[in-house]
Amino acid sequence: MATAVMTSLNPASRAAARGMSDLSIRNLFIIPTILFLIVFNIFPLLYSLYYSFTDFRASTNAAGNFVGLQNYRELLNDPFIWSNFAITAKYVIVSVTGQVLVGFGVALLLNRHIPFKGLLTTLLLLPMMLSMAVVGLFWKLLYDPSFGIINYALGLGTFEWLANPDMALYAVAITDIWMWSPFVMLLSLAGLSAVPKHLYEAAAIDRAGSFYTFFRITLPLVAPILMIAIIFRTMEAFKTFDLAYILTSQPTTEVISIRLYKMAFQEWQTGRSCALAYIVLIMVIAITNIYVKYLNKVKER
Repeated sequence: MATAVMTSLNPASRAAARGMSDLSIRNLFIIPTILFLIVFNIFPLLYSLYYSFTDFRASTNAAGNFVGLQNYRELLNDPFIWSNFAITAKYVIVSVTGQVLVGFGVALLLNRHIPFKGLLTTLLLLPMMLSMAVVGLFWKLLYDPSFGIINYALGLGTFEWLANPDMALYAVAITDIWMWSPFVMLLSLAGLSAVPKHLYEAAAIDRAGSFYTFFRITLPLVAPILMIAIIFRTMEAFKTFDLAYILTSQPTTEVISIRLYKMAFQEWQTGRSCALAYIVLIMVIAITNIYVKYLNKVKER
């Protein structure tokens, strides 16, 4: 009936009717969404950018004084901040490399015909469904030198994982690898399932070895989706806070997010911490752009 009525209307009337419908959609969904983004995303970004040029402290009622680029200059000339960046870079390299190796390796195994493959895949995804706080407390018990199961399984006696300045960062990275390797595995499985089977059949007819097949067929075709996984995990690892904060308080595990937290909420240097947040943001954007350029080159091959 409605279709018949619409058909009977002239084109201008039908356009007007559609225009009213579009207007309602805009008023009900688009405008509230834009307002939400402005209020909760863009406004805090711009407000914190303003604070980064002031000496404002949230612990006092005094308004901050405009200091220009002083916060940025002091931070970039602070050797302790650069040591935090060095710790973060080390953590990112170890963590992301481990996740890619473990995740891609497990995906290669799951890409074969094995029993209970669906159940096994679901169980392997469980770690990344847990909250960071739960994972941190769980692994803190596993690392315990008195009753932790890791020392018992490896025969390490009372070896200190989290209290050892040389091992604490690696302990945090191992926990992160355990939690997020399933994410890389999931993306790798999607990439492996998209590889055309006839390429493997042609390689088998040519009697190509497994080494040649992996490096000439599998890896080049899965490389773009692996790069996407690396981009996501690098950005997340660069911002890591929860695991390092919950597991240990060693100076050797003070990544840049923990330094930022202490500066903002323990030392109450609000303006300075805003400047540091923007320096971190610029670095993450720069690293991501490098990855994206490399990803485009990989896709063009």
